[in-house]
Amino acid sequence: MMFVQKMSVRQFGLVNWLGLYTLISREIRRFSSIWLQTLVAPLVTATLLMMIFNIAIGDRRGEVMGVSFVVFIAPGVMMMTVIQNAFANSSSSLISAKIQGNIVDTLMPPLSGGELLIGYLSGSLGRGLLISVAMLLGMALFLGVFVMYPLLVFGFVLLGSIFLGTLGIIAAIYAQKFDQMSTITNFVITPLAFLSGSFYSIEALPENVRQLAYYNPLFYLIDGTRYAILGVSDCSPFTSFVIVIGSVIVVYALAWRMFATGYRLKS
Repeated sequence: MMFVQKMSVRQFGLVNWLGLYTLISREIRRFSSIWLQTLVAPLVTATLLMMIFNIAIGDRRGEVMGVSFVVFIAPGVMMMTVIQNAFANSSSSLISAKIQGNIVDTLMPPLSGGELLIGYLSGSLGRGLLISVAMLLGMALFLGVFVMYPLLVFGFVLLGSIFLGTLGIIAAIYAQKFDQMSTITNFVITPLAFLSGSFYSIEALPENVRQLAYYNPLFYLIDGTRYAILGVSDCSPFTSFVIVIGSVIVVYALAWRMFATGYRLKS
């Protein structure tokens, strides 16, 4: 009788705090235990990317929107690094568990679809926030760039980590092997990230190509972050924020449905 009562209470939405805490702790420890690979390596890559672009075309490019080229691309490189690592964190965790067969250890405890989603997203959030803080400090120390709207930067980093972390979960649930996961990363996520205005203003694009850029949700993440840090942007930061929130809601609902139904997880 007691078991039936507990199950009925659980079904009405009370959170399994112990299970959720355990899953969150596991995901945080998963990336923090190999911090050289998950935190330091992306920072080194981002720094080299900015150096190469600045050396190759910085002087010839001149100012963009009233700021130097290297300063202009810094927020875009930061957000691109955050979202790529948020995607990699959740997708690698889930696809590894599926292929190795230990996903059952996560699915067997009484965790709801929402709790599983929050647990897997915690690693993406933690990794994304740490990388963003480190890069913001680097911009302040080496470029003299200080954040104009700190709360707005935090909001975009948070939403960007959730958005790409959730996309990583959806991709990992859909993929059945590492090759499929690599295909999604190389032919979907990477092109969207590089074609999001990280290294240029979309005003420089031909009209037909510019219209296509407006359908890329990552453009609004990059552009909103640039406004929050530098105060310059290609479109309204309010528009960017609304579109990003809408995108997050769509992918979050899809990922929750996948977990709740066990799509490609329990078969």
